[in-house]
Order: sequence, then structure tokens, then C-alpha cells
Amino acid sequence: MRNLLLGFVLVSTILSSCNKDKLCNNSTCGTIVNDEITFDAAGNPCYSLSVKNKCSDNVKTFCFDYSTWFDGNVGEEFCVEGTTPW
Repeated sequence: MRNLLLGFVLVSTILSSCNKDKLCNNSTCGTIVNDEITFDAAGNPCYSLSVKNKCSDNVKTFCFDYSTWFDGNVGEEFCVEGTTPW
């Protein structure tokens, strides 16, 4: 019985790690951890969302149009199109 349980735990661990690798291949998705409005030197607004990558745990900040920024809420899952994984 103990060997069966140990085997089950081992197989579950292997499958879950493989599953994460598969999901994280070239991932540009994560969780919004911050949102703010900043301005460049010319006074143009940057509606920024900081996203924590679900695979690398790195945080990167992106500027979006007002509509995208307004719809993105801290704590939500969010995918950034047109960028490389970070």
C-alpha cells in the first residue's frame, strides 16, 4: 500500500511539472500586480499595468491605451500580445 501511494505521488509530481512546462512555453501571461498613470517628458500619459509572469515570476510594466488599462484590475489574469516572454 505504501509503495502504491509513493508511486502515485511520484507520478503526480512528474505530470504537474510537465504540465507547467507545457503551459509556460513562451508565456506572456500573468497576474496584474499594479496599475498607474505616469507621464513622459512631453506630458503624454502612460496607462501602465505591471504584470507578474506566471512562469518566471518576473514583473514587467507595459503601457496600454486607456480602455485596456481601465478594464485591467489588480489581481486579474492578463495576457500581453505582441511581446516576448519576460
